[in-house]
Amino acid sequence: MKSSDVVIVGSTNMDMVVNADRIPVPGETILANNFFMNPGGKGANQAVAVARLGGQIIFITKIGNDVFGHQSIQLFDDEGIDTKFILSDSELPSGVALITVDKHGENSIVVAPGANGNLFPSDLSDNVLNEISNSKILLIQLEIPVETVNYLADYAASKGVKVILNPAPMNEVSADLLKKLYAITPNKTEAEILSGVKVKNIDTAKKAAKIIYEKGVDNVIITLGSQGALIYEAGKFSLVEAEKVQAVDTTAAGDVFNGALVVSLSQGKSLVDATKFACQAAAISVTRIGAQSSIPYRNELIIENLPLGKSL
Repeated sequence: MKSSDVVIVGSTNMDMVVNADRIPVPGETILANNFFMNPGGKGANQAVAVARLGGQIIFITKIGNDVFGHQSIQLFDDEGIDTKFILSDSELPSGVALITVDKHGENSIVVAPGANGNLFPSDLSDNVLNEISNSKILLIQLEIPVETVNYLADYAASKGVKVILNPAPMNEVSADLLKKLYAITPNKTEAEILSGVKVKNIDTAKKAAKIIYEKGVDNVIITLGSQGALIYEAGKFSLVEAEKVQAVDTTAAGDVFNGALVVSLSQGKSLVDATKFACQAAAISVTRIGAQSSIPYRNELIIENLPLGKSL
C-alpha cells in the first residue's frame, strides 16, 4: 500500500474573523457583532477536509516558530494528519488571515502569508519528493510561492501523479503549469481571470471552461456556489447541482470542496461522482461558522443522497 493517497502542499494560517452586518466599504469603520480565531489557510483547510472525509493524507507546509505555529501542529496531530514534513521558519511568523463575514454569509479576506511565502523548492527534501511520487494525487493552491507550485507540478506530473490546482487566491498561472494539470478548480471569479469570460450563468461558465480546457488542462471544474459545479471532461459538460441550504459563512467552502474531491478521486470514483461528493461536503460547511470548524466528517455525508449530476 502506498504511503499516502493524497499529498497536499500549501498554506497554514490563523484566521481572525469578525462577523458584521455588512462588509465595510473603503474608508468606513463599522462595529462587528463578534470576533473569534479559527485555524485556517487553504492548504491546512484542505488537509483537514481530506482527513475528516476518510482520505490518506500527507501535508507539507511552513509555519512560524510562534504560538500560532505551535498550535497548528497540535491541531494537525489531533486530526490524525502526519506532521513529519511540516517546516518551521526561524525568521517569519505564521500566516494570518483577516476575515469579515456579513449577515448573508459572504466574506472578504486579507491574508498576510508570513512563513507560507517562504516555502521554496529547496525546502522539499528527497523524502518529501518520494512521498509525492508514491501518491495518487497532488493538490496545490496559490498561497505559497508560484515558483514552488510550478516545481511541484513539474515533478508530480513527471511521476504520473494526478496534479490538481485550486487557483486561489488567484495569482500568476503560466501556460506551462496548466499543461501539467489533471484538473483545475476555479470559482467564478478565478475562471473569469483565467478565461477572460465574465461568468454570469451556466452558458458563460461553459464558455470559460472550454477556453481554460483549450489551454491544456485535462479537466476543468468551475465551482458556482449555490448553483453547484460545472465539469468539462473529455469534451463534455456536466452540471452537479448544489443542495439548497441556508448559508451562514462561506469561508473555506472551496477548500472543503477540493479536499472532498481528491478524497473521492483517490478512492477510484469518477470525476462527476467525486464532484457530487464535494458539493455535498461544501454545502454542509457553509451552514457553519469558521474555516476548519465548519468542515464535516465523512459520517455526516449521506452518500446515497448525493447531489444530482446531469449532462449539458
